[in-house]
Amino acid sequence: MLIEYLFSNPIFFLQVVAILIISICLHELGHGIAAISQGDNTPIEKGHMTLNPIVHMGVHSIIFLVLVGMAWGAMPVNPDRFKNPKWGSILVAAAGPLTNFALGILAIFWIKLSLQTSLGEIISVQFFSLIALFNFALGMFNLLPIPPLDGFGIASELYPPMKSIARSQVGLAIFMILFISGAGRVFFDLSAKLTGFLISL
Repeated sequence: MLIEYLFSNPIFFLQVVAILIISICLHELGHGIAAISQGDNTPIEKGHMTLNPIVHMGVHSIIFLVLVGMAWGAMPVNPDRFKNPKWGSILVAAAGPLTNFALGILAIFWIKLSLQTSLGEIISVQFFSLIALFNFALGMFNLLPIPPLDGFGIASELYPPMKSIARSQVGLAIFMILFISGAGRVFFDLSAKLTGFLISL
């Protein structure tokens, strides 16, 4: 559990918590910006176009993050307001993971810049490596086609019969099995390989 690092490696613990909170908030803002671009001002009307983590994650999510390393966020949108409900929904769903991938690539850029210049004395390569690692992992994980993940939002628009799964407990059960079994570790392994590969380019 993440909380264990508070005592064994407090700096790492604080880095991970800060990175995940900021990354989740920016992920949700990605959804919001995409929704607004599609004609839906719900994110603005509901007060969600903010960097306040309480608004995006809620207290319970932040507590879960600190204790076990699991967290979630939400961005209110109204697909009925989209210019094109189907493709608007796909764009909005994809915007969150794409934001994480963009953050990961930006972190890689700063790492490469710091290694090639004197910025390496100021910029922590280890910290930015964590930013890339967690954001690539979050992006890949969220693309899984199971509710309530963004990948399901994309897949169910491309194949509408899947939408019936959203109303059942199947998606939630699969989601919990992935978390409890530690299968999510696969995404961190893939992310670590991707991060290492991009840094080496």
